[in-house]
Amino acid sequence: MNVYLVGGAVRDELLGLPVRERDWVVVGATEAEVAAAGFRRVDAAFPVYLHPETGEEYALARRETKTGPGYKGFVVEAGPDVTLEEDLARRDLTINAMARDAAGAIHDPFGGRADLDAGLLRHVTPAFVEDPVRVLRAARFAAVLGRWGFRVAHATHGLMKCMAAGEDLRHVAPARLWREMRGALAAEQPWRFFEVLAACGALPRLLPELAGHLPPRAPHVGEDPPAALQNLRRIASSDSELDARFAALMLGPVLAGLDVQRLRQELPADGVCYDRLAHCREVCQALPALAQAQPVALVAFLNRQRAFSRPERLERSLRVCVTVCGEPLAGAAARVRGALAAARGVDAAALAADGLRGLALRHALDVRRAAAVDAAAAVADS
Repeated sequence: MNVYLVGGAVRDELLGLPVRERDWVVVGATEAEVAAAGFRRVDAAFPVYLHPETGEEYALARRETKTGPGYKGFVVEAGPDVTLEEDLARRDLTINAMARDAAGAIHDPFGGRADLDAGLLRHVTPAFVEDPVRVLRAARFAAVLGRWGFRVAHATHGLMKCMAAGEDLRHVAPARLWREMRGALAAEQPWRFFEVLAACGALPRLLPELAGHLPPRAPHVGEDPPAALQNLRRIASSDSELDARFAALMLGPVLAGLDVQRLRQELPADGVCYDRLAHCREVCQALPALAQAQPVALVAFLNRQRAFSRPERLERSLRVCVTVCGEPLAGAAARVRGALAAARGVDAAALAADGLRGLALRHALDVRRAAAVDAAAAVADS
């Protein structure tokens, strides 16, 4: 049998990027031989095994034949007669269809290395259209590799348009949609995921609840991108956390009336993402009234937001709100930040040392904090 390193690990090595996980393909072996070597099978549908020492995935070389709709409508054939080239041919993009053998030689039957040099995301074979998830993967790689100028090849874009016009995208499971979108949101240029999906017409099929709030097409040269993507671009430059990026993308549509409960059904994002979105909506709706609020009202707001025990939670939501709503909320956000800084200067331990407890301590804290906020505002105005 022969073992090859395949896929993303080879791609990232050639790009000079850190390799986070390694996948291997075994050519010329039977399932019995792999099992006898101590490998443990982990997938009932596919001949994928875990190495007994490293825990890395090893898969038997396989062919796939399309038999039904969606990304599960395939018959898989694995065996010692399946060649390395046949295994690589079933992959999505040429940059993911390379292998490295034990001697270090690169096997590249579909021109992946040339496409890496050219910055092209190009399909391996016309069978690309058989798996609707490949539309999402192409969009995700546009986000992940966007800083190097990678773009979808013209012919591949044409296939993606055909796929978007068909019915197969409706078979993509919401969990798989979120998995690919999550990876894109973590990338350096997350907005490119949505631009690619818009350009091929896939957004209304994949995210109908969001389609009216995100671009119906990619922006033309010199044209400003839609507000939601501008917000995502701005927050991505200052916050790498998934929940903040998700909230920056979704907050504008939510404030414009997007039904969050229906969105949850089509996009099962991590709970922390929806928690951040809900908190940002609450903060955005409260901020206009806080621009001229009295110190007592500011302290009450800070208490409701648990800002004294979790100041970073409020700060990150304020940053998203100002990113999305801009100048109209910037002054109010600055006032809230100033109030929090002043109020945190009150020594709760000193009040407790005076014998105050329970509600009496809480009331005294609120009074002292409001006075501190008032004093700080007076200094700022003088």
